Amino acid sequence: LAKEKGNKVMENRKGCIFENGKIFTSDKNNLYADSMIVEEGRIRWIGKRDSRPDCDYEKVDLGGACVIPGFVDAHMHPVMLADFSRKISALPPKVHSIEELTEEIRKKRKEQGPGQWIQGWGYDEGKFSERRSPDRYDLDRGCDDAPVSILRTCSHIRCVNSYALKMAGIDRNTPDPPGGEIERDEKGEPTGVLKENARNLIIPFIPEEKREDTVQSLVDLGELLLSQGIVAVTDMGNLDGGDNYLLYEEAAEKGFKQEVAVYYIWDFFMDKEDFTLPEEGRQKDRQIFAAGLKLIGDGSVSGRTAWMEKPYLGSEKEYGISVCTDRQMETAIEFCKKNHCQLSMHAMGTKAIARVVDRAAREEKWTLDDTPYVRVEHITDPREESIELAAEKGIGFATQPIFMYAEIESYLKNLGEEWMKTCYPVRHMLEKGVKVCFSTDAPATSWAEPSDPFPCLKGAVTRRAYDGTDCGQEQAVDVETAIQLYTREAAEMAGFQKLGQLKPGYKADFIILDRDIFRISREYIDKVKVQEVYIKGKREFLRQTKK
Repeated sequence: LAKEKGNKVMENRKGCIFENGKIFTSDKNNLYADSMIVEEGRIRWIGKRDSRPDCDYEKVDLGGACVIPGFVDAHMHPVMLADFSRKISALPPKVHSIEELTEEIRKKRKEQGPGQWIQGWGYDEGKFSERRSPDRYDLDRGCDDAPVSILRTCSHIRCVNSYALKMAGIDRNTPDPPGGEIERDEKGEPTGVLKENARNLIIPFIPEEKREDTVQSLVDLGELLLSQGIVAVTDMGNLDGGDNYLLYEEAAEKGFKQEVAVYYIWDFFMDKEDFTLPEEGRQKDRQIFAAGLKLIGDGSVSGRTAWMEKPYLGSEKEYGISVCTDRQMETAIEFCKKNHCQLSMHAMGTKAIARVVDRAAREEKWTLDDTPYVRVEHITDPREESIELAAEKGIGFATQPIFMYAEIESYLKNLGEEWMKTCYPVRHMLEKGVKVCFSTDAPATSWAEPSDPFPCLKGAVTRRAYDGTDCGQEQAVDVETAIQLYTREAAEMAGFQKLGQLKPGYKADFIILDRDIFRISREYIDKVKVQEVYIKGKREFLRQTKK
């Protein structure tokens, strides 16, 4: 750990020398160093101490600590995560069953009175002791005189009670919306489970949060992200048509420190003739910038809605759901080409991945820098042809090792052991030359702290789930590779400028760990803690040690 003298890095100091550390740079041409010179928020020099140029800056003794670039979460939903922090969490360690979820709903109803919305998030039927999804009747037992909505962990499925169904006018005669399904029982009555686009039928009836509360929630979330070593995030869109870009601008004024790349979910903006990306937001060297558009191509494996090439385990006709229309895809491509911005598409299933890769491959790169013109999110079960085509055309793949690590019950139930082990073929995609990065998709992850990078890294390097289940050892990557995918590659995937590496000219955004992540057993990676975080050379987080 840095000595106390070194901890007193002043905001107005022109430069500082950090030395006597094990510094992992994520720079392919210079992976390790033991010293670096930081000057006016940038790295002036980095390398071995005995070759360091002379300068008269104060020195910080790292005390042999392990230093890595700050994490870049290239796929998450911070506004949603901040919002969820005030709602019922349907995840362990608080909730382990539908009965416990019902009790939490009952408590919330008693706390706030009748008629007010009760909302929750994170349920995963695989983690409930009942091993099934909740339905309207389960939620009714918790509250029947106010609307209740609980989002599944993937955020693609919503379970509501009878009061909410009635409020939204959903009954046995309501048709399924395009790209969605109103689940029904054997009598044709809605069960309260609304899949994919059907989940949006409830949104108009949920009251909007006060703007100042949303902004403050983001500022508070920024502190949590700092404690996890996260210096930059992408916002991959809301479940509504709100403009998150302006929220981050306000949050930054109030102390939000992370850089943010904002994506707009095209479903909510495609029919607005005057929609355009904010003019100042197109400048990628700003703290907050508008990266491009996001499309939803299919659902989730855990919800059995990812659009697969073969049926889910135990069924001959369940292949998932294709969510995106041809019009949405074509108008999104047209917009992105015209504005030279990036197109992102959620695609977990084989057919959804092939659809976007095949279509994108017909285009020439339209971004004006090194950012991939198209990036595909999740990449659960890609065809070999999709992998090869993505490598050839420079299409990026953003994937999440935390998914199988945290949601193994659903993967085994829906895919089976053999199929599950072939999913997320990270090592193979890298060997084929695909540009790949890691992220969490928080809060759409069945984990108590879904934005925590270390369980995600553990899942990548062990290819074992949290319960020890083998998830396909041949697709594991080493720790060095995993960190590069979470720093350099993640920054490049979204277009962050001079971030994700510790090299001359880059921002001095780095974190000091409480142990050497490269030497400990892979099984203990999730125990690693961030001791300090520096952004542009200024310390923004210091973990308080217990006396």
